[in-house]
Amino acid sequence: MSTMTLPEAIRETDPYYCGLHIQLLPAVPMTQDQFYAFCQQNHEVRFERTAQGELVIMPPSGGETGKRNLSIGAQLYDWAEADQTGEAYDSSTGFTLPNGAIRSPDASWILKSRLATLTAEEREKFIPLCPDFLIELMSPSDSLTETQDKMKEYVANGMRLGWLIDRKRKQVHVYRPGQPVPVLDNPQTLSGDPELPGFVLDLEPVWRP
Repeated sequence: MSTMTLPEAIRETDPYYCGLHIQLLPAVPMTQDQFYAFCQQNHEVRFERTAQGELVIMPPSGGETGKRNLSIGAQLYDWAEADQTGEAYDSSTGFTLPNGAIRSPDASWILKSRLATLTAEEREKFIPLCPDFLIELMSPSDSLTETQDKMKEYVANGMRLGWLIDRKRKQVHVYRPGQPVPVLDNPQTLSGDPELPGFVLDLEPVWRP
């Protein structure tokens, strides 16, 4: 059987291809396990897959976005280690949502009680759960409308709290199921209560020029 790899230009993340949606179905059906194997064969590139089966090539973060992503992930990790009720994940982690989409938020967290229902193999591959909590930090190339749609998808698939951070506008969109989406202007901190008791995200490293 031949391996499934991408052309050299795509694997080197040519700007033309970044963010491109490629429709595989019905011409190239791919199970979740096959998609996982495909991603391992093309590990230089970060992928997501929509519920409709479209392959999405995600651009690598620029230096400023990557620096801020690290700060966000580190703060969540430190809180999770102290709290011990859940596990925190970085931006390279894939999650298979109930609707079949495979997404990789910038930072995320799942209760250990939910992770305990999974097998060791399920935890090793793309985790077949929607995170309880997640953060998406928009990069300069991201579309606000598309990122908002992604957040709505997370809510519909079981997310309990989500923060969409728009660094350019210094705004945060707060998502909870069944509730309006408030937009906070230039907040200096964000509280995860009650979903993440005691977690407070310091946004100074995010807003800092």
